[in-house]
Amino acid sequence: MAAPLRLGIAGLGTVGVGVLRILRRQQALLAARTGREISVSAICARDRRKDRGISLTAHDWEDDPVALARRDDVDVFVELMGGSDGPAKAATEAALDAGKDVVTANKALLAMHGQALAERAENSGRTIRYEAAVAGGIPVIKALTEGLAANEVTRVMGVMNGTCNYILTRMENAGLPYDEVFREADALGYLEADPTLDVGGIDAGHKLAILSAIAFGARPDFDGIEIEGIERVSIDDIRHAADMGYRIKLLGVTQRTGRGLEQRMQPCLVPASSPLGQLEGGTNMVVIEGDAVEQVVLRGPGAGEGPTASAVLGDVCDIARGLRLPTFGQPAASLQDLPRASTGLPAPYYLRMALDDKPGAMAKVASVLGDAGISIDRMRQYAHSDDTAPVLIVTHKTTRSALDLALAAMEQTGVVATRPVALRIEHL
Repeated sequence: MAAPLRLGIAGLGTVGVGVLRILRRQQALLAARTGREISVSAICARDRRKDRGISLTAHDWEDDPVALARRDDVDVFVELMGGSDGPAKAATEAALDAGKDVVTANKALLAMHGQALAERAENSGRTIRYEAAVAGGIPVIKALTEGLAANEVTRVMGVMNGTCNYILTRMENAGLPYDEVFREADALGYLEADPTLDVGGIDAGHKLAILSAIAFGARPDFDGIEIEGIERVSIDDIRHAADMGYRIKLLGVTQRTGRGLEQRMQPCLVPASSPLGQLEGGTNMVVIEGDAVEQVVLRGPGAGEGPTASAVLGDVCDIARGLRLPTFGQPAASLQDLPRASTGLPAPYYLRMALDDKPGAMAKVASVLGDAGISIDRMRQYAHSDDTAPVLIVTHKTTRSALDLALAAMEQTGVVATRPVALRIEHL
């Protein structure tokens, strides 16, 4: 049997503790599958005295993650601290410079600094593995870089934040408003310390930037993603969508068009009968479309101790077997700076607004849409008890730029009582 593979683990939160538990429980299995023992030389976290429900006495302790990354008895630096900068970035760079391979679950780090880190790793003859950074226990990185490597990918889409999917499905199933379900999710510990990372679409946007880079051979471009969170989705939107055979999901979509790379993370309507439409609770799903394989659907737990630790150790096992791949599936120097396609391909849109309850209000709205070249597919007006009328419009296919011009013109008509909500309808 080959020499042991020695790990240094920085970060002992839910995932770090999960990695230690699996290593202890499956030590013989991992050795049998990789041909070598996998051990932990040292660990690091912010609070040494914290009770994590597991004994840590078998491992050396380092207070500084950079010092851990540079230890002579560490072959693989496992970064589970999080954050795009600070200790995580410094320790990852130190590990690569010291000739260590890196396994990380840090999507923000890779979305913001992935190109520089990939170049650093390849220049050092090292590898960065990060299956746990995207969609938890779903092996989507391995699918793109290995199993589907012969495909020209045409589109990647998915639900990549379990918290948002929990909130939206809980609103629908329980008939509860957004604010109430948000407080419930917070009390259950589902939200990040900064909740906008979840409900604002930022966490999922980091994941989409990584998938875009692999799928289209592009430099990671988080700033090029159009991001809109779920904060303005109301229980009325969810009910109206259901009436039309749709469900609302925070959907990430990336595709290469004639204008460049389109990347967006936004709430969309998807057919209720589709795989994405049937997704419940905190589960994630990624759909990959390629020229040879057509469509592959990957579904599974997007977070949690077991699924994410499983993904981390899957990467560790690949390194133990000697599998070495460029960070984003091809040499970092070959990744392209693709232009940003910000307008998006044409699609139908769902519009919800409240109009002043007076003659001619609807005609003015229809006229504004017509002037923008947008035709109406369906329109409904709902019962009301005050001086405004709730109105729902579904358009035929249009571009977001044309719709934005129409929405701005609507606000000048004097009949729109509330800022309209506009959600794209995405057909799979």
